[in-house]
Amino acid sequence: MGSTTTYTIRDMTIEDRPRERLARNGAETLSPEELLAILLRVGVEGENALQVASRVLLERKGLLGLYRSTYSELCAIRGLGPAKAAQLLAAIQLGRKIASEEKKTDYVIRGPGDVFNLMNMDMLALDHEELWVLLLNTRNIVLSQDRLYVGSVNTSQVRVSEVFRGAIKANALSIILVHNHPSGDPSPSPEDISLTRAVIQAGKILDIEVLDHVVIGFHDFVSLKEKGFAFQK
Repeated sequence: MGSTTTYTIRDMTIEDRPRERLARNGAETLSPEELLAILLRVGVEGENALQVASRVLLERKGLLGLYRSTYSELCAIRGLGPAKAAQLLAAIQLGRKIASEEKKTDYVIRGPGDVFNLMNMDMLALDHEELWVLLLNTRNIVLSQDRLYVGSVNTSQVRVSEVFRGAIKANALSIILVHNHPSGDPSPSPEDISLTRAVIQAGKILDIEVLDHVVIGFHDFVSLKEKGFAFQK
C-alpha cells in the first residue's frame, strides 16, 4: 500500500496562506473558499484545505447551500467528517447569533426593510415555508417573533384566529405577517394575497392593525402593503 499524503495550508507559500492573508489584510478581504479553508485547517489526500473548501462550496451549491446544510449532509462530504461538520455548523450558528444579537432589545420597525433585516438570516436557512407573526407595541417596537405555521402558507392551511392569539395575550397594538419563499422569488402568490385580506378583516374586528405582510426570498423581499396587494391605499 502506498503512503497517504495529507496536504495542509502550510504546504502553500506564505503569501497565499489564508490565515496569514487574514492577519495581514483583514478577514473581509478573503474569499468564501479561503475563509472556509481556515476553518478546515487540513486537506485530504490529493487536495489541500483550500481545494477541499472549493469542492465543498461546489457540492453544496455555494454559501447559501452551505448555510442550509444539515449535520449529516456535511458529514457525507469527503474531507469533512463529524468533527469538521460540527465546526462548520458551529461557525454558521455563531454568525447567525451575532447578526441577531443587536435586534433582541427595542427593535423598531419603521418599514418593510426593517422586517427583512430582522428575519432574513432565519429565513435564509429554510428549505420550506414558514409563517411568522411580529407583535408590536404602540411605538412599533417588536414585542415578540412568533413562528405560527410550517408548510404551505394559504387560507386553507392557516386559521386566522391563530394569527391573533399571541397579539391578544400580549396586548399588542399591531402585527406584521412574515413568510418566506424557498424558491428565492419573493413575489406574492394569490394565496398570500387572499390570506392577507382575511387577516386584515379579522384585525379590524379585533382592533389590532395589520401593518404589513412581508414575503422574503433570497436576499430580497416584497411588501404587500407597498405593492398595494390586499391593503387599501
